[in-house]
Amino acid sequence: MHTTSHNERLGASALIIGAGIAGIATAVRLAAAGHPVTVLEAQESFGGKMHQLTLPGGYRFDGGPSLFTLPHLVDELFRLAGRNPHDYFRYERLDPITHYFFADGACVTAWADEDKFAQEVETKLGTPAAEVRQFLAQSGKSYRATEGTFLHKSLHKAGTYLSPEVLKAVAALPQLGLLSTMHQHHARAFPKDPRLVQLFDRFATYNGSDPYQAPATLSLIPHLEHGIGAYYPEGGIYAIAESLVRLAEELGVQFRYNEPVEEILVTNGRVTGVRTAQSQYSAELVVSNMDVVPTYRKLLPTQPAPERTLGQPRSSSALIFYWGVGTEFPELGVHNIFFSQDYKQEFDAIFQQKTISPDPTVYVNITSKKTPTDAPAGHENWFVMVNVPHDQGQDWSALVDQTRAAVLAKVSRALGQEVGPLIRAEHVWDPPGIARRTSSFGGALYGSSSNNMLAAFLRHPNFARQLPGLYFCGGSVHPGGGIPLCLLSARIVADLVAQAN
Repeated sequence: MHTTSHNERLGASALIIGAGIAGIATAVRLAAAGHPVTVLEAQESFGGKMHQLTLPGGYRFDGGPSLFTLPHLVDELFRLAGRNPHDYFRYERLDPITHYFFADGACVTAWADEDKFAQEVETKLGTPAAEVRQFLAQSGKSYRATEGTFLHKSLHKAGTYLSPEVLKAVAALPQLGLLSTMHQHHARAFPKDPRLVQLFDRFATYNGSDPYQAPATLSLIPHLEHGIGAYYPEGGIYAIAESLVRLAEELGVQFRYNEPVEEILVTNGRVTGVRTAQSQYSAELVVSNMDVVPTYRKLLPTQPAPERTLGQPRSSSALIFYWGVGTEFPELGVHNIFFSQDYKQEFDAIFQQKTISPDPTVYVNITSKKTPTDAPAGHENWFVMVNVPHDQGQDWSALVDQTRAAVLAKVSRALGQEVGPLIRAEHVWDPPGIARRTSSFGGALYGSSSNNMLAAFLRHPNFARQLPGLYFCGGSVHPGGGIPLCLLSARIVADLVAQAN
């Protein structure tokens, strides 16, 4: 097999700011297309939010994202480079996907098979399986009608709107629920069971939004899990970043760590490179994987900024407790959700009052269920996450203490065992910490929220209108946050670069 050598490269030189998953994927795509690529990363290693950490006693954790869907988007990068994905990266389909624990004591297992899941809902909650199947079929239909337009292409190029596929998607929008909220859509689908409404409302959190504000179009998200599947990468989520960095380096990509970019250089209205404390780099292409707000505010201080875009409401953030737990809970799986009693109150706390609900929904991810070496024998590694507002100067130390107590009380009650005394090791990551480590504005995990019907169109484009040569990838720009959308942002950037050359 032939790979491109440095001497054969003809493409424009490219600099990427940030080695988050979108930056790594963009580096792979540009290198595979023949561009010499250098990635500049402020932290000591790659991954961004997709980092890993270990705690004393032998507990390993994926630091950030924990759910993996659309694995073909990762496989595609290896194939693009002429490699066999399985030589680098392996994964399995999860079954069951998630264990749900409701406030009234009901428990539901989300099985990978839609029919089995629908039957589980009928047995445990009483909603007829046929209604669940019908809802999931509609979710799949919405996904298929819109993915080609809203996820795979730039929404900010006129050419996007000229294809028959796009006209079809636009024509379908009224049926896709653009004028109602996710919650309204789910409440209509399941008028008799607020627990099932809550289960599907939860999918708004996959892009940091509020189901009581976000458009019903986002009800296509459950299809990613229930229709296409949720997956577990061998070695955990960090293995995605690890394997792609290995591929990028094989393609000649240079990674420079502990080297934050201080300025994007502009000459005669065009981007010409970047400056760091260590050096100045020339390049014909610069791709920012940094959050779009600090990219403009810190790296382009003399350039006009798209204030309307930068001022969009931010997504939620997360408060994460990493706990080494000194026993095993057989009733738990890889993904577990302990729901709040009052979901509306919880989202109002996050998005209206800018605080954390005293009764938060708790997500517990336990990778040692699949990778036993992530915890000592007989123990588990709990990644415990609560959705919280982004940082606006709240008293986080007080909020962390209150929330820790609420989380322990809720989980202990559901499991019938006090969890607090079982904690052998602990680390906490709050929104200010997320902002510091990842340059995410306010620690918002997904850039702007999707809490209005035009949110998709109001996200920053994957290119700078006024600055030729500058592109953007990652969760703060189109098409949004989360692993699949970050990977798709890399694809869109590579397509835009190819069209421009």
